[in-house]
Amino acid sequence: MLRLKRIATSLFFTAVIGSFTAVAQTPQQMAPQQQQQVEVNDEELTKFANAYQGITVINQQAQQEMIKVVEDSGFDVKRFNEIHQASLDPNKEVEVTSEEKAQHKEVVSEIEGMQSEFQAEMEEVIKEQGLSVERYEQLAMALQRDTALQQRLQKLMQRKG
Repeated sequence: MLRLKRIATSLFFTAVIGSFTAVAQTPQQMAPQQQQQVEVNDEELTKFANAYQGITVINQQAQQEMIKVVEDSGFDVKRFNEIHQASLDPNKEVEVTSEEKAQHKEVVSEIEGMQSEFQAEMEEVIKEQGLSVERYEQLAMALQRDTALQQRLQKLMQRKG
């Protein structure tokens, strides 16, 4: 559940920029039991692939909705991103008017309010495929470090596509 929450948070922080990057732990950050080999049959990998594709669709919809919120507020997406990146990085400076600061705060608040809906949709897609959120997260972590599993997933997805 924690990783899915991170995905939703990551979705917020990167979707407006235009790219989705899941905030994933590196193997060095994971607990030792999580680094063990994960057994995955083709049926389960297919379920994961279907869930992943569903989550990708949700992500694309979320990006569009977030961009609309930014644009409806009167912000140019590029300007919003400049201000937002500066608000996240204390080493990055950007000149911001008090009106832009207030506007940025309102937009961020509205987008953050949308996150729980996106997270619930992602969880539902996973469950519809017959996976638990925890198992989906285990498979996602295993795929990050297991190139053989990555290749199996690619082959499955190519056959589907």
